[in-house]
Amino acid sequence: MKLNNFYITTLLVFIFCFQSVAQEKINGGFEKTDSVGNAIGWDFTLNNRNTYLIGLDSVTKRTGKYSLCIDAGNKPIYANVVKCNIADKLNGDILSLVGTIKTENVKDGFAGLWIRVDNGRDQLALETMENQNLNGTHDWKEYAVQIPYDKTNATSIKFGTLLTGKGKAWFDDLKLYVDGVPIDQVKPTPIELIADTLFDQSSKIDTILNTSRNINYLAITGKLWSFLKYYHPAVTAGNFNWDQKLFELIPSILKLENDESYKVLIENWVKSLGNVQYSSKPNKDKGEFFLEADYGDLFTTELFPKNLKERLKFISKNTSNKRSHYVSLTPNVGNPHFDNEKLYAKKSYPDAGIRLLALYRYWAIINYFSPNRNLIDTDWNKVLEAFIPEIIGAKDKYEYHKTLAKLISLTKDGHAFLVSDVLQDYVGKYILPLNARYIEDKLVVSGFYKHDVKLENQFKKGDIIERINGALVTDLIKKYLPLTSASNFSSAMRDMPEVYFLRSQKETYKLDIIRNNIPLTIFAEGCENKSLRYSRFFGKPEDKAFYLLNKDIGYVLGSKFKRTSLDSIVKEFTSTKGIILDMRGYPTEDIAGTIGRYLVQNKATPFVKTTQTSTTVPGRFIVDEEIKTQESLKYHYFGKVVVLVNELTQSNAEFVTMALQTSPNVMVIGSTTAGADGNISDIFLPGGFKTEISGIGILYPDGTNAQQKGVKLDEFVKPTINGIKNGIDEVLERAKEIILQRWR
Repeated sequence: MKLNNFYITTLLVFIFCFQSVAQEKINGGFEKTDSVGNAIGWDFTLNNRNTYLIGLDSVTKRTGKYSLCIDAGNKPIYANVVKCNIADKLNGDILSLVGTIKTENVKDGFAGLWIRVDNGRDQLALETMENQNLNGTHDWKEYAVQIPYDKTNATSIKFGTLLTGKGKAWFDDLKLYVDGVPIDQVKPTPIELIADTLFDQSSKIDTILNTSRNINYLAITGKLWSFLKYYHPAVTAGNFNWDQKLFELIPSILKLENDESYKVLIENWVKSLGNVQYSSKPNKDKGEFFLEADYGDLFTTELFPKNLKERLKFISKNTSNKRSHYVSLTPNVGNPHFDNEKLYAKKSYPDAGIRLLALYRYWAIINYFSPNRNLIDTDWNKVLEAFIPEIIGAKDKYEYHKTLAKLISLTKDGHAFLVSDVLQDYVGKYILPLNARYIEDKLVVSGFYKHDVKLENQFKKGDIIERINGALVTDLIKKYLPLTSASNFSSAMRDMPEVYFLRSQKETYKLDIIRNNIPLTIFAEGCENKSLRYSRFFGKPEDKAFYLLNKDIGYVLGSKFKRTSLDSIVKEFTSTKGIILDMRGYPTEDIAGTIGRYLVQNKATPFVKTTQTSTTVPGRFIVDEEIKTQESLKYHYFGKVVVLVNELTQSNAEFVTMALQTSPNVMVIGSTTAGADGNISDIFLPGGFKTEISGIGILYPDGTNAQQKGVKLDEFVKPTINGIKNGIDEVLERAKEIILQRWR
């Protein structure tokens, strides 16, 4: 439910360019300096990218002789990062960075610690203090960030401090821990846990024939491999390089000529993993079962001998794995983190064996760790049979990455963002910067993503786009909907125009439009997609966070709200009859705990409950305790509150809306929200492909699932084409009417 700050992400990605230096201890107090007074082991300049004043401070300090100070001064708002590197491979699972921080007038950003784990130039994990939102003025206090550590694949650890925005921050007494143990006391990773390199970038399987026998064998093998990956104690303990075991098995399968030989091969293969001991206390999960594990046809298939099926049942009932080499749960949240997965990122078009592995890996993650598996329209147990021909038959990198996109879109998860340079290359580097919205079943120009006088003269708000570069919009929808990751049709149509329709390999676009019932053809110039910095989720830079619409109604834009504005809002809006909170975007600050407590009129009230994966039975999901809102402030608002939502209301925005609508003075109006809530989990697939899933399920207290459906609406209101033409926001206008009339 978090979107990373653009500047921080940019700088932390830039850190890839630097080599790590092994060191036994970190200079966390900045006490050790070289001959010119620089703190040993620390990079304060970030190869001259830092613009703020950064150095040691001998006056303001927590302990010792020095602290580190970052002072934004009068420099333009940016993010400055100070870093330290460690190249040793460590034996542990969780990294914690602890340090003390003092701030002075930090605004338009935050101060914090950060930590990341890399495999060469590939990021395995990253955490900052963005969620803790440390700004303003605060005296010395200890803070911490925590991150999973992939001891098999990690090649370096990078960590440090940062300041984004304005103000000044001091840092002191930084300490790094591995599983709670100071880093200088941690033993190196045992040699047997360091990944085998034989199959690092190649499975040694170049071709897989697309025959019905191969498909049948590979489909049930994929389900078996996935089950054992998360259930067999020898595999969950990390005793095997599980990818390698698959690459060694597949060539033998491809040589088989009958089912009997397959049965013998696969039974012996499972036996080679070792026996599973009977557990007297297996599978003891507490709480309400929301979703049970689904093993498909593993226990019934005719391709497995009876003894093997009985062995698999025994494993499923006697698993008592508290920790797994391939998955861990985020502390205090419960969403999964997929550990120790090889990235195979050097080739965007890997060989057939690795492509098959990508399919298996993703299928397994969804089958055993998606809290919304039951909402998938497609029978997930039949997906391998359907996709194996496509994945092994992909002729180039474009077909391979499009097949992965098609696979992922089946999950109907709006958090399943696709990160692929290949897909970006496929759709083209140019974009026509029109904000095109799907209104009244038409693609309508509703605004512009950048100020361009020529473009604004060519197009008018309300223009209906019928063809783009000769292709009917209706045909483009059919073409790209299967490649679009979205929880519902509304959010799919939100994304497709800028992700696919208005992208091109060529800079010049031809659009056939309808304006006032008159057909027109327009030739327009696009721009490079990477040059755009505007997002509908966050609004325009000039958008105001709050203001009075009139003497009776106040307006707050959720995507621009800053907690420091609360006092001003209270002062200006106290005498109003109602407040409109516009949640048609993504909030970057804590709304529920700040202005949310001002707007609501109730005590702590249950507003949501989550479903989380079982720690012992992958695939089973347990309903967690209900989450309650915070109590309203003593000086809370006594007027009416109308919350505006639409397809841009996603994740944290939906979560906040669900909390607000527990109050009797709050009404939610608008259209279907994105239906994608719950903390996200990253998934890395071979070929430089990254995606995510919603790692926990989000339900209303009455059990209504918010995934795909979105938040509950008190009144359905949608924009119209005439409204777009005339500059009228019908949803906002209806909110004004509601405030000025009796309701509830």
